[in-house]
Amino acid sequence: MTPDLDTLVRELSDAAARLRAGEMDPVEAAAEVERCAELAGRVGAELDRAAREAEREAPAEGQEQLL
Repeated sequence: MTPDLDTLVRELSDAAARLRAGEMDPVEAAAEVERCAELAGRVGAELDRAAREAEREAPAEGQEQLL
């Protein structure tokens, strides 16, 4: 994983742990859910970017490309 992806995943995991702890009032919890959604979107975008980058790279020697 890339450093950016590692950071995003760690932030998402931390936010989820805070939600699971159940110690937030409803307004705080709603804000944290919004943050989780934003972080998940950023993780998805980073994974898409990494996949596109990997597709551009030539296959390793001895590897065939699937059609």
